[in-house]
Amino acid sequence: MWSAIALAFGLAMDATAVSAARGLAGQRPRELVMLPLLFGGFQSGMAALGWLAGRWAGEYIARWDHWVAFGLLTAIGGKMLLDAWRDGRRPGRDGDTERAPLPATAAVYLGLALATSIDAAAAGLTLPLVPVAPWLALTLIGAITAACSAAGYLGGRLLGERLGARLAALGGVVLIAIGVKMLVQGL
Repeated sequence: MWSAIALAFGLAMDATAVSAARGLAGQRPRELVMLPLLFGGFQSGMAALGWLAGRWAGEYIARWDHWVAFGLLTAIGGKMLLDAWRDGRRPGRDGDTERAPLPATAAVYLGLALATSIDAAAAGLTLPLVPVAPWLALTLIGAITAACSAAGYLGGRLLGERLGARLAALGGVVLIAIGVKMLVQGL
């Protein structure tokens, strides 16, 4: 159960960081409801798609599942760390240049939800390795992402711009740690 919760928190960090950035911009109060619902739904849905793909190809990778999980989660976590590092170095982070926030349109909301959930599809391949029912893991992924996104939005309004990259970095570290744990268990 703890692995599923840790996976859900790790996957939620991208959405949380984006929500924090949107909260910082303070575009519209309705984003406090819209972003968590979209991010949680997309995160859970994309993980379900990855899980279904894994079920179809499961017998082909059964001997290598721990290596696949390690590789996928380490790659996703590493990308999150790299993105967090790059975000921290972009102009506008140090106050030199102010960046305009994205407008508040349906296309922007859907694009953000899709962009923050792509890693969940890859992580969904590893759901058979998590020692809980897949429906529970998917529910946890959606609910935790929604809760973290709401908290991130509010936190962005209160704590400032620098928090976003740190949350994404934390999510990357969590995913890499889960991948290492799965590899060790599989060996």
